[in-house]
Amino acid sequence: MLRWRIIFLVCVAIAVSYLDRQTLPVAIKAIEQDIPINNQQFALLQTAFLFTYAIMYAVGGRVIDVLGTRRGFLVVMVFWSLACAGHGLATTFGMLAVCRLLLGAGEGGGFPAATRAIAEWIPAKDRSLAMGIVNTGSALGMIVAPLFITWILGLVSWRWIFFVTGAIGLLWTLWWLKDYHPPEKHPRLTEAERSELAPVMADSAAVNEPPPAWISLLRVRATWGLLTAKFLSDGAWYFYLFWLPKYLYDARGLDIKAVGGFAWMPPVAAGVGSLFGGWFSSWLLHRNLSLNAGRKIAMATAAIVMPAMMFVPAAPLAWAMAFFCVAYFGHQFWATIIMTLPADLYPKKSVGAIAGLMGCAGGFGGVAFGQFFGWLLDHGPGWVSVFAIAGSLHVISFGIVCWFLPQLVPVIFRSPRTSP
Repeated sequence: MLRWRIIFLVCVAIAVSYLDRQTLPVAIKAIEQDIPINNQQFALLQTAFLFTYAIMYAVGGRVIDVLGTRRGFLVVMVFWSLACAGHGLATTFGMLAVCRLLLGAGEGGGFPAATRAIAEWIPAKDRSLAMGIVNTGSALGMIVAPLFITWILGLVSWRWIFFVTGAIGLLWTLWWLKDYHPPEKHPRLTEAERSELAPVMADSAAVNEPPPAWISLLRVRATWGLLTAKFLSDGAWYFYLFWLPKYLYDARGLDIKAVGGFAWMPPVAAGVGSLFGGWFSSWLLHRNLSLNAGRKIAMATAAIVMPAMMFVPAAPLAWAMAFFCVAYFGHQFWATIIMTLPADLYPKKSVGAIAGLMGCAGGFGGVAFGQFFGWLLDHGPGWVSVFAIAGSLHVISFGIVCWFLPQLVPVIFRSPRTSP
């Protein structure tokens, strides 16, 4: 069906984004031969990416709402692809930092655009499954990154990693322009599919007013629950994502080839988590559970496995990698559900904005916890304390969701004089 081909197209875009952001962490040992980078500078490079990523996630969500999904996704993909290619021209740490800032700024619009595409094309009962498929793109990018980068490093300079990945993003934009249109304007939408999507298109047509301002979104209790949960859970996720290769290099003594042989395993588990999380929540809804029960049962299932990361420092390498796989599975299971909630709860005109604010909160969670974890590694008990804290954050996040959103019901915006 056409709508699922659209979801696959968006999934590929997310895969490209994760491939682009993983190029530097995986290739860091090769880059260090030309540009000396110490641990503190490595942390600053990740902070540079996350800082602009967080800001532009929020701004990008608003841009997507204004430009629309088709034009908005095109703009952000071109921007971040050129920024990725720019890494290959860097000759100093400062130039690398500028490129990370630009890459984060471009990629900040990716998930808001993906969320809006899902809201445009997918009915509510299938949205978590669609988000699971799209979120699988992040796992595909992470799986490809270590294997692809190791292969390129065996052939040419590390600079070509960035040139090639940037070119892949630009090629995707041609596919996007050819195949993506809103459903009401898509030239290849069949009458049968048009009938199935009639409620979704009617919802879009009914929303003629401009999107609510950020201040209106921030007056809503549910918004603060989602933002806080993303801040905490993404703080753990970005630590796992950016520091896994470094952990294997420094704490386990592996070389680039060995890291390439191990680092693809957790992303495979992440992809399974994305698909299973999306399927599981949709399955619960199709069995006539309420939206509140279906989403929260799925989120609780994901959160409960995350404390496995506390066992990593004391475990043999094989078990440590197994625990990483469990955490990647659990987080992407969790992320699929929590990023479906904007489309479930908020008016369509504000979906991009609320998804952007959530990504912004998650990005700053990555900045805050990344710097805190870096300080603990230099001055505290080391990896034991870091993994203990990171392993608890999803459980805390689920408690916050339950506290701030005791029932998952649609958000209704009232007059500014009336408290929502």
